[in-house]
Amino acid sequence: MKRIAVLTSGGDAPGMNAAIRAVVRTGLDAGMDVFGVRKGYAGLIEGDIFYLSRRDVGGVMHLGGTFLGSARCQEFYTEEGRRLAIANLEKQGIEALVVIGGNGSQTGSHALWKMGYPVVGVASTIDNDLEGTDVTIGVDTAINVALEAIDRLKVTATSHRRAFLVETMGRKCGYVALMAGIAGGAEVVVIPERELAPEEVARELRAAYDRGKSHALVVVAEGARNNARKLIKHFEEHSEAVGFSLRVTILGHVQRGAAPTAADRLLATWLGEGAVRALLRGEQGVLVGMRGNHVVTTPLDEIVGRQKPIDLSLFELARIMAQ
Repeated sequence: MKRIAVLTSGGDAPGMNAAIRAVVRTGLDAGMDVFGVRKGYAGLIEGDIFYLSRRDVGGVMHLGGTFLGSARCQEFYTEEGRRLAIANLEKQGIEALVVIGGNGSQTGSHALWKMGYPVVGVASTIDNDLEGTDVTIGVDTAINVALEAIDRLKVTATSHRRAFLVETMGRKCGYVALMAGIAGGAEVVVIPERELAPEEVARELRAAYDRGKSHALVVVAEGARNNARKLIKHFEEHSEAVGFSLRVTILGHVQRGAAPTAADRLLATWLGEGAVRALLRGEQGVLVGMRGNHVVTTPLDEIVGRQKPIDLSLFELARIMAQ
């Protein structure tokens, strides 16, 4: 295999640039030509493909986001669009594609694989909801950004004897909220995998108030049925049930834009290298991830359409630590 390409797709995740760097430098070291695709699958359809040298990926490891860019592409959902994407790759003699991204991105790579084009995926999403890997590129940074915000909010909450509702990103997966809640000492964590009614949240807050706590914290995953907006509306109507004065902070995309942590830079480097090594071994149609400190590959057939479950014993741990 002499020519490969790499793209980033879906939501950006801190560490994507480090993964691109690893793919390029590992490929070049193996005697390959490596090409980048701008704007994800949209760039494939537009033919926006260019050669990447070692120097092109210098100085990017510490940067958040993705210098290749990412974009939504409705045309790629069609077979005609995917055939055009493959034609553009073959036009430049590119023999395989590395796709760095999460669930939606790997659904796209699986579709190309099913059409006969060699693809290897790299697990990258702040949601950490991909099967085939213990952890995904970007999630450690997202948790640390949330934790920094929580620590700061607890300072002002204590000053005014308030409770804060902090909503984290994560789509339908509560991993980031749960980990940030445990690390940040939250009184309550609300996630899609373990829904709590507003009345249950209110009881926990009131109990903290009655125990004489100077502040309280609720960490809510954006995908929870009772997200921060719904909870704050309920508490405004039933303020007497809480005790604390309440404020809400929705972190949103600040969790995506941070510089990657050391953990994410290392993970991205290992997985990016692992993607090229997989292609050199003749593996295709797989996702490269990390299991038990080892880089592993899992068939995309076993990844697509599934969401990795959360260990709900961690939810119990969060409850115990909140007392």
